[in-house]
Amino acid sequence: MTAAFVFRRAAGAVALLALVGCGSATIGGGGSPARAKWSSPIVSTPDGGQLRTTIYYGPWQCSAAFISRCESKCSAQGLPLMGCIWLADIKGDWQGRYLFMPAEAGGRLAITHCCCDYPKISNTQRLRDQWSNARDRFRDEWASEFGAWPTTSAGKNFPGHHIFDLGHGGPPVAPGNVLPVPADIHQAFNDEYPACYAPGGKWLTPGPARPYVD
Repeated sequence: MTAAFVFRRAAGAVALLALVGCGSATIGGGGSPARAKWSSPIVSTPDGGQLRTTIYYGPWQCSAAFISRCESKCSAQGLPLMGCIWLADIKGDWQGRYLFMPAEAGGRLAITHCCCDYPKISNTQRLRDQWSNARDRFRDEWASEFGAWPTTSAGKNFPGHHIFDLGHGGPPVAPGNVLPVPADIHQAFNDEYPACYAPGGKWLTPGPARPYVD
Protein backbone atom coordinates (compact mmCIF):
# COMPACT_ATOMS: atom_id res chain seq x y z
CA MET A 1 0.00 0.00 0.00
CA THR A 2 1.20 3.52 -0.72
CA ALA A 3 -1.12 4.99 1.88
CA ALA A 4 -2.24 3.39 5.11
CA PHE A 5 -5.39 3.56 7.15
CA VAL A 6 -5.36 4.75 10.71
CA PHE A 7 -6.94 1.57 12.11
CA ARG A 8 -7.39 1.09 15.81
CA ARG A 9 -5.64 -2.25 15.55
CA ALA A 10 -2.90 -2.50 12.93
CA ALA A 11 -3.40 -6.26 12.87
CA GLY A 12 -6.89 -5.71 11.52
CA ALA A 13 -5.53 -3.83 8.53
CA VAL A 14 -2.91 -6.50 7.89
CA ALA A 15 -5.52 -9.27 8.06
CA LEU A 16 -7.79 -7.42 5.66
CA LEU A 17 -5.05 -6.87 3.10
CA ALA A 18 -3.84 -10.45 3.40
CA LEU A 19 -7.28 -11.90 2.72
CA VAL A 20 -8.13 -9.46 -0.04
CA GLY A 21 -5.02 -10.71 -1.80
CA CYS A 22 -4.78 -8.41 -4.79
CA GLY A 23 -6.02 -5.28 -3.04
CA SER A 24 -4.04 -2.08 -2.83
CA ALA A 25 -4.40 1.55 -1.91
CA THR A 26 -6.23 3.58 -4.57
CA ILE A 27 -7.18 7.15 -5.28
CA GLY A 28 -10.69 8.02 -6.42
CA GLY A 29 -10.58 9.45 -9.89
CA GLY A 30 -12.32 9.26 -13.24
CA GLY A 31 -15.42 7.34 -14.15
CA SER A 32 -19.00 7.43 -12.93
CA PRO A 33 -20.11 7.84 -9.33
CA ALA A 34 -19.82 4.69 -7.24
CA ARG A 35 -22.88 2.47 -7.29
CA ALA A 36 -23.42 3.27 -3.61
CA LYS A 37 -21.45 4.61 -0.69
CA TRP A 38 -21.62 4.53 3.08
CA SER A 39 -19.98 6.89 5.58
CA SER A 40 -19.39 5.91 9.18
CA PRO A 41 -19.92 8.10 12.21
CA ILE A 42 -16.75 9.76 13.43
CA VAL A 43 -14.92 7.56 15.94
CA SER A 44 -12.11 8.45 18.32
CA THR A 45 -8.70 6.83 17.83
CA PRO A 46 -6.25 5.90 20.61
CA ASP A 47 -3.95 8.77 19.61
CA GLY A 48 -6.67 11.30 20.40
CA GLY A 49 -7.66 11.83 16.78
CA GLN A 50 -10.89 11.22 14.92
CA LEU A 51 -11.53 8.80 12.07
CA ARG A 52 -14.29 8.64 9.48
CA THR A 53 -14.58 5.64 7.17
CA THR A 54 -16.28 5.77 3.78
CA ILE A 55 -16.99 2.71 1.63
CA TYR A 56 -17.52 3.12 -2.13
CA TYR A 57 -19.21 0.13 -3.75
CA GLY A 58 -18.75 -1.43 -7.20
CA PRO A 59 -18.41 -3.99 -8.58
CA TRP A 60 -15.84 -2.86 -11.12
CA GLN A 61 -13.44 -4.69 -13.39
CA CYS A 62 -10.00 -4.92 -11.82
CA SER A 63 -7.21 -2.71 -13.09
CA ALA A 64 -4.36 -4.33 -15.00
CA ALA A 65 -2.18 -4.10 -11.87
CA PHE A 66 -4.74 -5.92 -9.74
CA ILE A 67 -5.18 -8.65 -12.36
CA SER A 68 -1.42 -9.12 -12.50
CA ARG A 69 -1.28 -9.55 -8.72
CA CYS A 70 -4.15 -12.03 -8.87
CA GLU A 71 -2.34 -14.02 -11.55
CA SER A 72 0.67 -14.27 -9.26
CA LYS A 73 -1.48 -15.28 -6.30
CA CYS A 74 -3.30 -18.00 -8.22
CA SER A 75 -0.12 -19.25 -9.86
CA ALA A 76 1.51 -19.64 -6.45
CA GLN A 77 -1.31 -22.04 -5.56
CA GLY A 78 -0.98 -23.92 -8.85
CA LEU A 79 -4.30 -22.55 -10.10
CA PRO A 80 -5.26 -20.50 -13.15
CA LEU A 81 -6.88 -17.11 -12.69
CA MET A 82 -10.47 -17.04 -13.94
CA GLY A 83 -11.23 -13.41 -13.11
CA CYS A 84 -10.74 -10.54 -10.68
CA ILE A 85 -13.63 -8.57 -9.22
CA TRP A 86 -13.15 -5.17 -7.58
CA LEU A 87 -15.88 -4.98 -4.98
CA ALA A 88 -15.32 -1.73 -3.12
CA ASP A 89 -12.89 0.90 -1.88
CA ILE A 90 -12.58 1.70 1.82
CA LYS A 91 -11.44 5.27 2.49
CA GLY A 92 -10.19 6.45 5.87
CA ASP A 93 -9.90 10.13 6.85
CA TRP A 94 -8.12 10.92 10.10
CA GLN A 95 -7.79 14.26 11.89
CA GLY A 96 -5.73 14.84 15.00
CA ARG A 97 -2.44 16.30 16.17
CA TYR A 98 1.13 15.36 15.28
CA LEU A 99 4.11 16.97 17.02
CA PHE A 100 1.58 19.22 18.79
CA MET A 101 0.31 20.56 15.46
CA PRO A 102 -3.04 19.92 13.72
CA ALA A 103 -2.65 17.07 11.22
CA GLU A 104 -4.68 15.07 8.70
CA ALA A 105 -4.02 11.69 7.13
CA GLY A 106 -5.85 8.99 5.23
CA GLY A 107 -5.83 6.49 2.44
CA ARG A 108 -7.86 3.99 0.46
CA LEU A 109 -7.86 0.23 0.31
CA ALA A 110 -9.23 -1.59 -2.72
CA ILE A 111 -11.32 -4.62 -1.79
CA THR A 112 -10.85 -7.15 -4.57
CA HIS A 113 -11.26 -10.89 -4.97
CA CYS A 114 -9.07 -13.11 -7.09
CA CYS A 115 -11.29 -15.78 -8.65
CA CYS A 116 -8.68 -18.51 -8.83
CA ASP A 117 -9.98 -21.82 -10.13
CA TYR A 118 -10.82 -23.01 -6.62
CA PRO A 119 -12.88 -26.21 -6.33
CA LYS A 120 -16.45 -25.69 -5.22
CA ILE A 121 -17.46 -26.76 -1.71
CA SER A 122 -20.19 -29.39 -1.81
CA ASN A 123 -21.80 -28.45 1.51
CA THR A 124 -21.65 -24.80 2.52
CA GLN A 125 -24.29 -25.03 5.24
CA ARG A 126 -21.70 -25.64 7.96
CA LEU A 127 -19.85 -22.47 6.95
CA ARG A 128 -23.09 -20.50 6.78
CA ASP A 129 -24.02 -21.72 10.26
CA GLN A 130 -20.65 -20.55 11.58
CA TRP A 131 -21.31 -17.10 10.15
CA SER A 132 -24.86 -16.99 11.52
CA ASN A 133 -23.64 -17.92 15.01
CA ALA A 134 -20.85 -15.31 14.97
CA ARG A 135 -22.68 -12.50 13.15
CA ASP A 136 -23.65 -10.39 16.19
CA ARG A 137 -20.16 -10.64 17.69
CA PHE A 138 -18.62 -9.80 14.33
CA ARG A 139 -20.76 -6.67 14.05
CA ASP A 140 -19.72 -5.59 17.54
CA GLU A 141 -16.06 -6.02 16.66
CA TRP A 142 -16.58 -4.05 13.46
CA ALA A 143 -18.18 -1.28 15.52
CA SER A 144 -15.09 -1.06 17.73
CA GLU A 145 -13.01 -0.30 14.63
CA PHE A 146 -15.25 1.81 12.40
CA GLY A 147 -18.34 2.85 14.34
CA ALA A 148 -21.70 1.11 14.30
CA TRP A 149 -22.31 -1.60 11.68
CA PRO A 150 -24.07 0.05 8.70
CA THR A 151 -27.85 0.05 8.63
CA THR A 152 -30.55 1.21 6.24
CA SER A 153 -32.66 4.29 6.92
CA ALA A 154 -35.19 1.89 8.46
CA GLY A 155 -32.57 0.56 10.87
CA LYS A 156 -32.02 -2.81 9.17
CA ASN A 157 -28.45 -4.15 9.25
CA PHE A 158 -26.53 -4.36 5.99
CA PRO A 159 -25.79 -7.96 4.94
CA GLY A 160 -22.24 -9.17 5.40
CA HIS A 161 -20.64 -10.14 2.08
CA HIS A 162 -17.91 -12.78 2.15
CA ILE A 163 -15.14 -11.50 -0.11
CA PHE A 164 -13.67 -14.98 -0.55
CA ASP A 165 -17.02 -16.67 -1.02
CA LEU A 166 -18.19 -19.57 1.08
CA GLY A 167 -19.05 -21.58 -2.03
CA HIS A 168 -15.33 -21.89 -2.78
CA GLY A 169 -14.18 -22.37 0.81
CA GLY A 170 -13.78 -18.81 2.05
CA PRO A 171 -13.39 -18.39 5.84
CA PRO A 172 -16.83 -17.53 7.29
CA VAL A 173 -15.77 -15.39 10.27
CA ALA A 174 -12.28 -14.13 9.41
CA PRO A 175 -12.06 -10.39 10.30
CA GLY A 176 -10.90 -9.37 6.83
CA ASN A 177 -13.28 -11.52 4.82
CA VAL A 178 -16.65 -9.92 5.56
CA LEU A 179 -17.69 -6.56 4.16
CA PRO A 180 -20.98 -4.82 5.05
CA VAL A 181 -22.88 -3.98 1.87
CA PRO A 182 -26.37 -2.69 1.03
CA ALA A 183 -28.78 -5.50 0.16
CA ASP A 184 -29.05 -4.61 -3.54
CA ILE A 185 -25.27 -4.38 -3.89
CA HIS A 186 -24.91 -7.70 -2.07
CA GLN A 187 -27.23 -9.25 -4.64
CA ALA A 188 -25.22 -7.68 -7.48
CA PHE A 189 -22.01 -9.15 -6.03
CA ASN A 190 -23.57 -12.59 -5.72
CA ASP A 191 -24.88 -12.39 -9.28
CA GLU A 192 -21.42 -11.60 -10.65
CA TYR A 193 -19.35 -14.16 -8.73
CA PRO A 194 -20.29 -17.11 -10.99
CA ALA A 195 -19.18 -15.07 -14.01
CA CYS A 196 -15.89 -14.23 -12.26
CA TYR A 197 -15.18 -17.96 -11.90
CA ALA A 198 -16.28 -18.77 -15.46
CA PRO A 199 -13.72 -18.92 -18.29
CA GLY A 200 -13.45 -16.08 -20.76
CA GLY A 201 -15.65 -13.58 -18.94
CA LYS A 202 -15.41 -9.82 -18.59
CA TRP A 203 -13.81 -10.14 -15.15
CA LEU A 204 -10.54 -11.14 -16.76
CA THR A 205 -10.54 -7.99 -18.91
CA PRO A 206 -8.68 -5.06 -17.30
CA GLY A 207 -10.67 -2.02 -16.32
CA PRO A 208 -9.53 1.52 -15.46
CA ALA A 209 -7.23 2.26 -12.56
CA ARG A 210 -9.77 4.76 -11.21
CA PRO A 211 -13.28 3.47 -12.00
CA TYR A 212 -15.37 5.91 -9.96
CA VAL A 213 -15.55 9.46 -8.66
CA ASP A 214 -16.15 10.40 -5.03
